[in-house]
Amino acid sequence: MAIPGFQDTMLPLLRMVADGKEHRFSNLVERTADAFKLTEAERDALLPSGKSRKIKDRVSWALSYMFHAGLLERTDRGVVRITQSGTQLLKNPPSRIDVAYLKEHYPALRRWLDQSAQSGSADISPSTQNAVDAQRAVETPDATPEEALQSAYQQIREGLAEELLEQLMQVPASRFERIVIALLVAMGYGGSQRDAAQAVGRSGDGGIDGIIKEDRLGLDCVYIQAKRYTQQSVGRPDVQSFVGALPGQRARKGVFLTTSTFTADARQYVAHLDTRVVLIDGRQLAEYMIDHNIGVTTSETYEVKRLDVDFFDEEA
Repeated sequence: MAIPGFQDTMLPLLRMVADGKEHRFSNLVERTADAFKLTEAERDALLPSGKSRKIKDRVSWALSYMFHAGLLERTDRGVVRITQSGTQLLKNPPSRIDVAYLKEHYPALRRWLDQSAQSGSADISPSTQNAVDAQRAVETPDATPEEALQSAYQQIREGLAEELLEQLMQVPASRFERIVIALLVAMGYGGSQRDAAQAVGRSGDGGIDGIIKEDRLGLDCVYIQAKRYTQQSVGRPDVQSFVGALPGQRARKGVFLTTSTFTADARQYVAHLDTRVVLIDGRQLAEYMIDHNIGVTTSETYEVKRLDVDFFDEEA
């Protein structure tokens, strides 16, 4: 069974706490995973950020919506209990509880969402506002607000990567060389821009090749080659030729970059080499440029914050 959407977990969660006792959030996460018969892989699946389990995030948001609707109350850190309103709902429950149902029947949730949409609210944090905005912008019923925000970020990043590759194909060969040098220096290779530029020479095919320092002290060297292709993939023969050139360049390591892709045969070849050779395809190249701010600028910055429960611990 697939990982349930956060709205799909609402009614099952409310039934789990119907006994009126206090229930720990961590236990509810595992009970939800059991109820939906999730596999180990599904239980361990992470959000796009890789920082939290997807099922944990979805249970958290389901509880949060029901808390703001007044169906649940928080009695302690990470502990919830059903309220009288929640108990009353379970006497004649709908077939499904979702955000639309809660908004229709519980004014408290509507007020919370309206406050969340207003910038500068004294009661709602900017992170909550961003999450609600993302949830409305990305209409994915299974996604939590945090997932929607991360998904939107990934879409923006993917689009930017495509734009970067298009630009790399349009710039002159000399400019492409300087961009690759700037990236390598930003990643910690080659020493200074000047040192790296002197070490990497132009080739006649719109690519670059040369030797660059692995660190600022020059304790080891890395042989660099780059190929600007659009549809053509770099195959094993090109990579073999590159590897064969390493001894003549007095290099024991190599980095082969391309704006296109590498064939599976080429990747399998380098995987079994004693010599360390890294293949960077167009997508990875664009990702590195984004991560190291080469050819991109920051247009907006959002901070998504979480509650620091330890801050409110009396023993802290």
